[in-house]
This record gives sequence, structure tokens and C-alpha cells, in this order.
Amino acid sequence: MKFTVLDWSAIVGYLAITLFLGLYFRSRSGKSVDDYFVSGRNVSWWLAGTSMVATTFAADTPLVVTGLVYTQGIAGNWLWWSFLLSGMMTVFLFARLWRRSGLLTDVQFAEMRYAGRPAAFLRGFRAVYLGLLMNCLILGWVTKAMTSIVAVTLGVSDSKALAICVLFLIPFTGLYVALGGLWGVLWTDLFQFALKMAIVIAVAWYAVAACGGMSALLTRLGEMRAAAGPSAGDATSFFPDFSRPIDQEGLWLLPVMTFLVNIGLQWWAFWYPGAEPGGGGYIAQRIFSAKDERNGLLSVLWFNIAHYALRPWPWILTALAAVVLYPNLEHPEKGYMLIVSQHVPPALRGIVIAGFMAAFMSTIATQLNWGASYLVSDFYRRFIKRDASDQHYVQISRVATVVLVIASAGISVLLADIRSGWQAVLEVGAGTGGVYLLRWYWWRINAWSEISAMATALSMTVSLRWIAPFSGTNPVVFAKSALTTTTVTTLVWLMVTFATKPEPEQILLTFYRSVRPQITGWQAIARLAPDVEPSRDLGRNLLCWMLGCAMVYLALFGLGHVLIGPMWEGLLLLLLSSICAGILYSNISRTGGEAQSVTQQSVVGARTS
Repeated sequence: MKFTVLDWSAIVGYLAITLFLGLYFRSRSGKSVDDYFVSGRNVSWWLAGTSMVATTFAADTPLVVTGLVYTQGIAGNWLWWSFLLSGMMTVFLFARLWRRSGLLTDVQFAEMRYAGRPAAFLRGFRAVYLGLLMNCLILGWVTKAMTSIVAVTLGVSDSKALAICVLFLIPFTGLYVALGGLWGVLWTDLFQFALKMAIVIAVAWYAVAACGGMSALLTRLGEMRAAAGPSAGDATSFFPDFSRPIDQEGLWLLPVMTFLVNIGLQWWAFWYPGAEPGGGGYIAQRIFSAKDERNGLLSVLWFNIAHYALRPWPWILTALAAVVLYPNLEHPEKGYMLIVSQHVPPALRGIVIAGFMAAFMSTIATQLNWGASYLVSDFYRRFIKRDASDQHYVQISRVATVVLVIASAGISVLLADIRSGWQAVLEVGAGTGGVYLLRWYWWRINAWSEISAMATALSMTVSLRWIAPFSGTNPVVFAKSALTTTTVTTLVWLMVTFATKPEPEQILLTFYRSVRPQITGWQAIARLAPDVEPSRDLGRNLLCWMLGCAMVYLALFGLGHVLIGPMWEGLLLLLLSSICAGILYSNISRTGGEAQSVTQQSVVGARTS
């Protein structure tokens, strides 16, 4: 692909805007650690929510979706569509609790909820494990995807493309993150998200046009299915073929076993960044940064609507076009970039590349800021230097950002491919989700519950990869491994919970007063705090959760039917989605005034800093 002066101008212009935003927010973010990592807790819901969406829209995302659709049809997207159930649970069951906690990072939760050396160990271990190791693994696979994009667009070798990412794009991102803190990340995310969405919509338009239009695209897919024989599924189906054997595989087939694990297990049992059961990571960070409980809740609600209902279809349409235009690709993920390089007009290619840079850098920016918050607040400040000034910790935060830049660059060189990184993160978090959900709603969970869950999941993942007891293709083996790991991990942490002592009464009482969780699982502690008005909103929140899930799934499938037909089904589903939205809005408006932000920052700070 040849780049013109106009192409390079678009790329340079994009880089200049992001650097300007980092410089603009430098003084605002440098006042304190709170300003650097949670924007002084003064962010509006629309800005925090859009930043979450931009973060999950990485350079690898369109490529991975292309690979899923190319091999398993549209139904292959249930690998990540299933996480809506977890995301919407965060909205209504956990966002208010996170905001009430007054924490700086979700890792701090360990010493707010638990006590003693196990709590301190858990906090320090999670800070390094998530902030450095897991974070760099995520950064590594995102960089691997961007390397493939740069290689195709610039026509250079993979090694040269990797050098461009590692020696320029990641350090440049680290520069504006180090300068602007979370304020800089939030506003660059807003700009980057608008740019990325405009570009992927344009790419989808040209992809469908290259196939002769939507009607011709669907006709060609039908012909390819007929030619492939009975082993082929319907590439445009939103669900797996339940008439086939549970583990049958074939072209455009999502095995029913894999789907059942996705929809019945994965969303609540797996830790995954951006879809953690109960919230966490950069999702929790954005909730902490919100102005109040209402803004925190609305930020995550907007994220889930945009992430699952509004954003996927441009990627999916482009992936279907890749199936028709480039059959029998050895590496299906490359189909997306082939469309960009061969069917997008040359005048727009510079802007398209700027959009991919935005996708890459928005994810890198959040991961760097979020990871640095763990390393500084939960490790350095907690265990190494406790009494320095805020300015000192801000400077160390910038140093930590540089360390993460170097470490992630090294991981990207060692990583085999995008999928290996994605699946590794999913597998090592299998079975831990139950603890993260119940620790808010059941007083009996203790620090050893979390420690044993993490240790067992990691051990099971390593063991199953080494022994390799399961047969079948990648989706089936993944489903079997996930089910086994989740079962063993859940049994272990439950046994450990009952075999170890509960947390001290005073710790549990302080937590209950600060967060005010649903009283059902806290009866024993609530009796010790008769002055605290108990929360009894679990039933109402579960109703809102179901309405929210229905609203987004109906909108997702409604938009899909509007685009690929039949149109009347799409309009009906969108109408039903609107009805759910109206009921949900009424519930949120009615309960919004009841939520009162009770932040005991001085108590939390004294115990967790």
C-alpha cells in the first residue's frame, strides 16, 4: 500500500492531537495521586463510559471478530457477547458499591474487606500479578495485532512492523499517558472512539460494496454453504445449530458445547479485563472517577449498550465480506486488513491507519495508566515507601508507566499470536468469578477464598496445557478445559472458605457500614450495626439486570436483522428493546434519588493506604 502526502498528514495530525491533549491535562493530573489515577473523582458518566468503550476497541478487536465469523459464523461472537450478562450485573449490583467504597484501585479492596497478612499478601500479589504480568500479556497481544496491521499497510516485514510499534507507537502512547494521567486518557479516548467508529463503518460500507451489495453478499454466502456440503453451517445465523451433535464442528459452526459454556459459565466464572464478574480493573477505575453513584452506574450502562449493541455490526459485515472475497485464508484474521488495503479508496487509507492507531493507543493508554495505579498505589506506596508526598508518587507513577512500556514490548516479541494471548487470559481466570461476585454479598468470604481460587485456576490451566487430555478443535478443547478448571477451582475455594476462619468482626462491620451491601448475606454483621439502614434492593436490581440484558440483546439482534434481514424482524426487536429501555429508565429514575453516596474516605484511607 503506497502512502501519499495526504495519508501521512492524517497520521501526523492524529498524533499531534493526542500529544496536545496529554500536554493540556498535565497540570490538572499532576496535583495528586487521585487526580492522576481517578481524575479527582469528578468525571461525568458519558465521558467515563465512552472511555471504557474506547479501551475495549483495540487494534486486535476487528481482526479477532473477523477470525471468529470466518470460521464459526456470526454465532462465534458469543465468545464475547456472553459477557454482557456480567457487564450488566456490574451496572446494577456492583457499580454503586464500588463508588461507595471510596477506593483508588480495585486491588485496594483486599485490605478493606479482609484483614491481616493474608489481606496484605493478596493486595500486593494482585498488584504485581494483574498490574505487571497480566497487564503486559494483554498489551502484548494488542501489540501483536498492531504489528500485523502495520506490516500489511506499510508493506514491511513483521520484524520491522514490530520495531515501529515497540520503538515508536508504545513509547509515544506512554508519553501522553505519563503527562496527562487519567484526564488525558479520558479525553483522548473520546476523540479516538469517534474516529474509530467512523472508520470501521466506512470500511464495512466498502467491503459490502466490493461484494456487489448486501443482497449479493448473502446470495454468495448461501452458494458457498451449499458447495461446502452438510458439514457447513449458516454463516449469518446468530445462534449455533441445536439440531446437530453438541460437539460437532465444521465450517461456520459454533459447537453447541462451546456456546453453552459461553452463555452458562464463562460470563460469571471467568476473570477477563473489562468483563470481570462484579466489575474491576479499568471498569472499576472509571467508576471511582465518576462524580457520584448515579454517574458511576450510568457510565457502565452506557458502556454495555455501546460495546455490545452499537459497535459490533461494522466488524461483522466486514468479516462476512472477507468470507466471500477471500475464501480459504490460512490466517482468517488477515481478511480485515486485506479489505482495507484492496477495497478502501486510496484517499482514505491514511485516515483508516490513523483509526487503527487510535484503536491501538486507546487500549495501550488505559492499560498503562491502570497498571501503573496498581504498581504505585498497591505495591510501592503500600509496601516500599509509605510517607512520601503526592508529587513523589505522581513522579513514580510516570516511571511505572515507562516500566510497563518496556515490559509490554518484550512480551509482544515473545507472544506467538493474538488468540494465544486472549485464551491464556481467559483460562487463568476460569473459576475465580464466583469469589468476586460473592465477596460483596456474603460475609463469610475471606482472603483465603480469593487466594485459593487464583492459585487453583493458574495451576489447573498449566496442568491441562501440559497434559492435554482433551481432543477436538480449539473451541471444543477450550470449552472442556474451561468447564474442568471452573469446577475444580470452585470446589477448592468453597472448601477453603469453610475450612478457614472468617474475617475479624470489626473489619466486616467497617466494610458493612461503608458499602451497605444487601443485608441478606450480611445478617450476622447487620445485627451489630442497628444504626445503619439495611439495603434490601437485590430483587429490584436483579429485575433491572434482566431488563438491561434484554434491552441490549434485542437491540443487537434487531440491528443485525435490519442490516441482513428480514427487516420486519429487526424493527420488531428494536421496538421490544425500546420498551425494555423505557421500563429501565423509569426504574433508574425512581431509585436514583434513593442512592446516597456515603464515602468514608478518611476511614478507608487510614486502613488501606
